[in-house]
Parts: sequence; C-alpha cells; structure tokens
Amino acid sequence: MKKIISIVIAVAIILGGIFYFRYQVYYSHGDHKQNKAFEITKGEGNAQVSARLKNEGLISGDWYFYYYLRSHGLLNKILPGKYELNGNMAIPEIALYITQAENILPGYVKITFPEGWESKKMADRLTANGFDGVGFLEIMKNPSQEITDKFEFLEGVKNLEGYLFPDTYFLTDGLSAEKIVLKILDNFDSKVTVGDRQEIQRQKKDLGEIITMASIIEREVRSDEDRKIVSGIFWGRIKSGQALQSCATLAFILGENKKQYSIADTQIKSPYNTYQNTGLTPGPISNPGLSAIEAAIYPQNSVYNYFLSDPETGQTIFSQSLEEHNANKAKYGL
Repeated sequence: MKKIISIVIAVAIILGGIFYFRYQVYYSHGDHKQNKAFEITKGEGNAQVSARLKNEGLISGDWYFYYYLRSHGLLNKILPGKYELNGNMAIPEIALYITQAENILPGYVKITFPEGWESKKMADRLTANGFDGVGFLEIMKNPSQEITDKFEFLEGVKNLEGYLFPDTYFLTDGLSAEKIVLKILDNFDSKVTVGDRQEIQRQKKDLGEIITMASIIEREVRSDEDRKIVSGIFWGRIKSGQALQSCATLAFILGENKKQYSIADTQIKSPYNTYQNTGLTPGPISNPGLSAIEAAIYPQNSVYNYFLSDPETGQTIFSQSLEEHNANKAKYGL
C-alpha cells in the first residue's frame, strides 16, 4: 500500500511539474504592462532575444520562451526590427508577433532624453531628429487645457518643466509635438506609482513640491544612495527655515555649470536663487529621472548637514559641521 501511495505521489508531482511548465509556456505574462518598443537587431540570437524579453519584463521566463520557439519550429525565425510589445501578451502571442514581418514598426526614430535635461535641450534634440521641437517647447510652456485635463497630476500646473520624463522613446516619423508630449506624460504617469503618490499625501506635500525638489537633487548629485541623503539634508533645511543653498539653482539661473560659484553669483536677484530665498524654487529646474524623484519622496535621515561634490570624480563628500565642510571645500579646491 505504501508503495502505491509513493507511486501516486511521484506521478502527481511529475504531472504537477508538467502542468506548471506548460502553464508558464502558454499562459504566463510579463510584469511590464505598458506598451513598449522592443528592438531586435540583425544577428541577435534566439537565446539573446529570450533573455532580453525576460529582463525587460515582457515575458515570465526566457527558458519558457525558448522552449516555445523550439517546439513550434520558430527557432531562427525571429525577424530584426522594432516591435510594440507589452507584458499582457502571452509567450505564444509574442513569439508569433516577432516572426511576422507585418508587425515590424515602420519609420521609428529612437530618441533618448537624459535625466536632468531642461525642456529646451529636449526640444533641440527633437529638432535635430526631424521633429517639431519649437512646437514641443511651446506646449511645454503653455499646455492646453485638453492636455492638463487628461492627467490628474497636472492639476494647477502652469508649464510642463519637470514632468517630461527622461527616457528612451521610439517616435514615428512625423509624429506631432502634441502627441510626443502626451507620450512622455503617459510615461511619467506610469513611473510615479499610486504608492508614491499616497506617500506624498501622507507627508502632507504635493507632487509639484516633490518634482521641484527632485529636479534640484538631479542636478546636484550623481549617486542614487547619496541622493536620498541629500534629500534628507534639503528637506531638513526647509523644515528649519534655512536656505537650500543649492549650486544647481545658480547653474540654472546663469545657464552654465561652474566648478566654483562666486559670492556675486550667490547674490543674483532671482526667485530661483536658493542662496537668497528660503524654501523651494518656484518650479522645477530640470526634468528629473526616477531615482531623483524617489529620493525626493523617500529622504534618508543622517548625521550630515552639509555636502559638496568632488569636481574631478563627482563623488559626494558629506560633513556634519560647517567647519568640516569648509575644510572639505579647501581640500577639493572649491
């Protein structure tokens, strides 16, 4: 009897494993639910494509995808080109989709906007790639009510600086400035999660304050870890009524980055001068990436009160006292 039970259990385990594997192959989905441009280059192998699909959240597992290709005679049938995919598509759907020429996206241009760019630089890059950069900038400065009504997070926002999410975009030839803006705002809306927005409300802040702080942090600090510490320092200064004294805001006013800013620079009359004014700037000074936004939402408390950046390496140097901070400034020639 025990032998029979053991056999039954073994068979059940085997059948369960087979069922699980088949389910993963035929019915599982990836985590990335938004439409995403996925480019397959000429010469890229089946295993490479499978791994990238998994890494980009479009499928649940690369081996399941590879197995489907092999078992259905699709190995080496993948066609190079750009495709629009999402994680809601099951493995069989994606496998068939990227082996059919009619699904290749025509005339797409790949454009990357780095974190911390101002909208003017984004517009210049669009113009350089044949798009309406002038129209893009006009919409940024004065978005229509149709655009602001489409996104809850734009309520009360006068211009879109700070909300044009830096990322890599695949844009169809001739895409209008308005549709480009909408595509970028859709991306922002998907990146700043419901949980993030709830945390902002819990802190009794609004998204505009967070994006403004993030835009300053983005231009001040390179390291993700350091950004959270700097965020803690900056929010602490605001809480205590101190000026932020951010060099990034001076760079924004002057339109140039300097290794060292003069006393005259810190005395420039501007609402964006955080040496002369307390609190945040009137609005964002750049379009921050996700790391800076998360740092602004989730600041890290620390023993530090001051920081500077090594002009050679960009490393953030923290200090507790003003005396220590001044010594670091002398050490790094600032």
